[in-house]
Amino acid sequence: MATSVGETGHSGWSNHVPMAIISVGGMVTGWSEGARKLLGYSPPEIVGHPVSDLLINGEYPEVAGPCLVDAREWSGTAAVRHRDGHRVDLPLRLHPTFCDDGTTQAFVVTATAGAGNAESDRRMVEWAFAQSSVALSTYSTTSRSWQGNAVAHGGEQPSPTGRMTGRPADGDGAQTAAGQAGAVESRQGQAAEAGTWPYSDLLGGGRSDEGFLRCVRRVAEEAKPSRYEHLAPATPSAHRRAWTIEMWPVRSPDTGRVAGVGAAAFDSTEQVAARQRLALLNEAGSRIGTTLNVRRTVQELAHLAVPRFADSVSVDLLDSVTRGKEPPPGPADAAVVLRRVAHQTADGVPEADTEIGEVDTYPPRSPPARALTSGRTVLCGTDDPDFTRWVAAGVGASGTAAEHGFHSIMATPLRARGLTLGVVVFARAEGSNPYEQDDLLLAEELASRAAGSVDNAVRFSRERANALTFQRSLLPRHFPKQAAVEVAHRYLPIGRGAEVGGDWFDVVPLSGTRVALVVGDVVGHGIHASAAMGRLRTAVRTLAGVDLPPDELLTHLDELVTHLTSDNDVRNEPDPGQIGATCLYAVYDPVSRICTMASAGHVPPVVLFPDGTARVVQLSPGPILGVGGLPFEPTELELPEGSLLSLYTDGLIEARGHDLGVGLERLCGALTSAEPSLDVTCDIILRAMLPESPADDVALLLARTRALHTDQVAAWSLPSDPAIVADARAQASRQLATWGLTDAASITELVVSELVTNAIRYGDAPIGLRLIRDRTLICEVSDASSTSPHLRRARTYDEGGRGLHMVTQLTQGWGTRQTPTGKTIWAEQRLPADGP
Repeated sequence: MATSVGETGHSGWSNHVPMAIISVGGMVTGWSEGARKLLGYSPPEIVGHPVSDLLINGEYPEVAGPCLVDAREWSGTAAVRHRDGHRVDLPLRLHPTFCDDGTTQAFVVTATAGAGNAESDRRMVEWAFAQSSVALSTYSTTSRSWQGNAVAHGGEQPSPTGRMTGRPADGDGAQTAAGQAGAVESRQGQAAEAGTWPYSDLLGGGRSDEGFLRCVRRVAEEAKPSRYEHLAPATPSAHRRAWTIEMWPVRSPDTGRVAGVGAAAFDSTEQVAARQRLALLNEAGSRIGTTLNVRRTVQELAHLAVPRFADSVSVDLLDSVTRGKEPPPGPADAAVVLRRVAHQTADGVPEADTEIGEVDTYPPRSPPARALTSGRTVLCGTDDPDFTRWVAAGVGASGTAAEHGFHSIMATPLRARGLTLGVVVFARAEGSNPYEQDDLLLAEELASRAAGSVDNAVRFSRERANALTFQRSLLPRHFPKQAAVEVAHRYLPIGRGAEVGGDWFDVVPLSGTRVALVVGDVVGHGIHASAAMGRLRTAVRTLAGVDLPPDELLTHLDELVTHLTSDNDVRNEPDPGQIGATCLYAVYDPVSRICTMASAGHVPPVVLFPDGTARVVQLSPGPILGVGGLPFEPTELELPEGSLLSLYTDGLIEARGHDLGVGLERLCGALTSAEPSLDVTCDIILRAMLPESPADDVALLLARTRALHTDQVAAWSLPSDPAIVADARAQASRQLATWGLTDAASITELVVSELVTNAIRYGDAPIGLRLIRDRTLICEVSDASSTSPHLRRARTYDEGGRGLHMVTQLTQGWGTRQTPTGKTIWAEQRLPADGP
């Protein structure tokens, strides 16, 4: 195709400039009316033939050939054959035009025959054409004004969108060229006055575009072709259109200097839209699904699509999906319950009627309902009766569509693994082009990526919930009441990922109103860490029931972990390999107010004393559990009544870029803000120490110490003499009378008599008797022997063996614990209901 040139209004110019378009392969694809008059060939005789057929020697001029190959400008003289056979020596000028990717598209060839003077040369107008609407002009470097303003439509009428609707076949090139030439010639005399800018209407409502003008000046100054792209804003009567403006330097035939800038504007709306769709799709890979959060994922989809792909986006998910449950396979039923999860609108477009989190419903024949039931995207506009009825009813994502001019929508189901998760509705309003089939493919791709991320997020949430349920089932929920300490605790799972850790804590009542406080941490995360934690917690409770000292208990626990690791190695289990854990075990006695603790590689506890000072307990930590072969050292600390003991895992004090010392200082500072309520104090510590999303599990156990005073404890030293048993019974009875527990005297006398007799008979001096009044009545007899009695069934004629059996029948429980100086045998009995 080709276009001719309108009259310039200056002397020395012919009415028509001869011009031709040749392809990269040397074929004539355009022929102007001026060229026909100059050489006599009509467009059908030339278009589609090699340009070499026009040349006398059948070859390109010596310089023009390489210029065609290298896509460079060229000017010179060529011997051309006229239609009647005679020779015509024509001064020619050749300019390349370029595609979007920078490759050569075609060559514009103009003949300068008939030019009369330098002024005419300066104002020479060169024209090019494209396969769609074209605006052509030349900018003069001397007068700094535009000359010519014509628009060619290639022999076709523009489509309603302002773009060309067809592309001529190669065989129709002659007719197209003639149509282009006629279209331009019919606009002769309509050129803009000197100084006006012919592209102002294309680039935005008559306003100047500084970027375009800078590009023009650069072409004139550097004498190099360039391209300028612009997206014109929408107007009340037209949609947004993209323009690509090719510019090239125009040289004077006499001086060879740049006399102006030729420009051709091409409607590149479709090409730009295709690039934008590709860019949007590429960006979706990095912007959708950045987190494993369902609501965040669909909101990322909405933010990405508006305003680049839609003026309004609404995302509704099945209610079961929002609750972390898997929906049934296949397309969704029309009556399925949906919940609005995300919505985004462009500037000037009102929000939808349905609020985030509300239940949304669609009529059976509405586009979103059809998309859900069919499992396919539904594209519709004002010509769809169902769309019209849906808009008129004022429901769903287009509840205000009739009022605000939504004219085109796409409802795309969110599907993954054969499951329908929800539906996303893309809508366009006035000023935006209607959706087309190419947009449908992009909408489906965006929805597919979002659906995959949503499905991953749902499955992650479900797996994480199951892991947390398993983890919490292994942790204590409630602690029995006891007299030694007041406790509060917190457990926070890791803030990211589906795997939970192996942190645990426990409070174990011991004999003599003592209590064991335990905190531990299994190395690693995942189901194996949680399972190992459960086994260790059970083992600690079992060993605590034997009343072992803290250092001995950790020694046995270390052996257990070593055996567990050996068992895994024997079974060749691929996971977990080595099992490692840290543990802090502390025993507090409210009578002596002594806290004895030992650590297996665990972080030290922090104590807040009643005077308000906080201090880190200095321990001698042993190796982590599972290393084996190394001893654990106990540490004793006297705690005044009302002291606050803080036990925790390393996730509370560890922070990237800081050592543990900084974390311990921060914890001491947080403890100084403790409140009377331990639950409130737990929250204060967590807020002060942790970020919004912890990088590791955190276990926190707070214990405020209590003390049993002299009015609750009575103790006697006894000689190793059987005659003292009666006196011991009498002293116990008098003490019970003082406490007002005379109803418990008879059973207590029998227990004292049996336990003291066993100590005298089988133990070593010194012997001690102690009564403790708390929620129960505890009787303890200690001696210097480490030999522990055991319960056995006495035969009919045995003289012994019935004492401990009787104690078992009369009391709530009994047991033995080792002490640094021997052992203690204890028995505990319930107090009468009306007792103190």
